[in-house]
Amino acid sequence: MLKIPSKLSILLSIAVSVAFFVLCGSLAVYMPIFVELMVEAANNLGVSEISQQGETVVLVLAYLILLTVVAADALLFTLLMRVRSGNVFTAKSIGLIRGVSWCCFLLAGIFCGLGFYFTMVALLLAFVAVFLGLCLRVVKNVIEEATEIKSESDLTV
Repeated sequence: MLKIPSKLSILLSIAVSVAFFVLCGSLAVYMPIFVELMVEAANNLGVSEISQQGETVVLVLAYLILLTVVAADALLFTLLMRVRSGNVFTAKSIGLIRGVSWCCFLLAGIFCGLGFYFTMVALLLAFVAVFLGLCLRVVKNVIEEATEIKSESDLTV
C-alpha cells in the first residue's frame, strides 16, 4: 500500500479541510435551491407530501446541519494544526476530538428530525452519524489514555 509521508499527509488533510470550508460556504448560499429541489423530488416521487411550511422546516434543519458540519470542520482544522505542531497528546487535542464526536451526535438528532420528511434516507444518515460519533469517542478514549501514559512517562524522566 502507498504510504504518504506524515508531513505531506497532514498538509493534504489541511487542504481538504479548507476546501470543505469553501464548499460549505457555497452550499450555504445555494441551500434554499437545494432544499427546494429535494422537496420537489420527494413530492414527485410520492415519498412524502411536504407542504410549504414543511419546506421551511427542512430548510432550517438543513442550515442547522450545515452549521454543525462547519463547527466540526473547524474543530478538525484546529486539531490538524495541533498535530502539525506536535501537540497531539494534550487535553486540548482530546477536547477537540470530543467536540467533533458531539457534533456527530448532534447531526444524528437533526437527521432524526428530518426523518419526518425523508424517512429512510434521514434515518440512515442518523445511524451513520451515531456510528461515526461512537468511533470518535473510542479514538478520544485511546488518545486520552495515551496522554495519561505520556504524562506519567514525562514525570518519571
